[in-house]
Amino acid sequence: MSYASRPTGLPSHIRPSSGLANPGASTQSSALQARINEKKAELESLKQLRDLSAGLAGQMQQLEDKLSTLSNGTQAVAEVLGNWNHVLRAIHMASASIPKPKDAEDEEKPRQLPQTLVRIPVQQAEATQRDAEAAAGE
Repeated sequence: MSYASRPTGLPSHIRPSSGLANPGASTQSSALQARINEKKAELESLKQLRDLSAGLAGQMQQLEDKLSTLSNGTQAVAEVLGNWNHVLRAIHMASASIPKPKDAEDEEKPRQLPQTLVRIPVQQAEATQRDAEAAAGE
């Protein structure tokens, strides 16, 4: 068996070139390097875009939370304003029951006021406040 008939080297299209023998290869290599640099720059831009997009998404989430809070607050304000009609009607009814002075003599007399509409338990509030202050002092 003779090995002399077999080619011992790589085929010419697989062999690495030194660049000296083929001047077109160096131009192709520099074009390839330029393309690689372009892609690296594009990758860096995409990474920046990803980071900025994540920041924007976080800000949008915060905005959504704030708008939700604002919406809930707006509903509470609407409910309070809706109740003002009832409050004003109750005040009008209470003030309508106050006798009006008929002459100058009646104007000098102290007017009898109606029963208070709202009762606030002041003693209970003061006791609660004292308890809270005592707990904070300990």
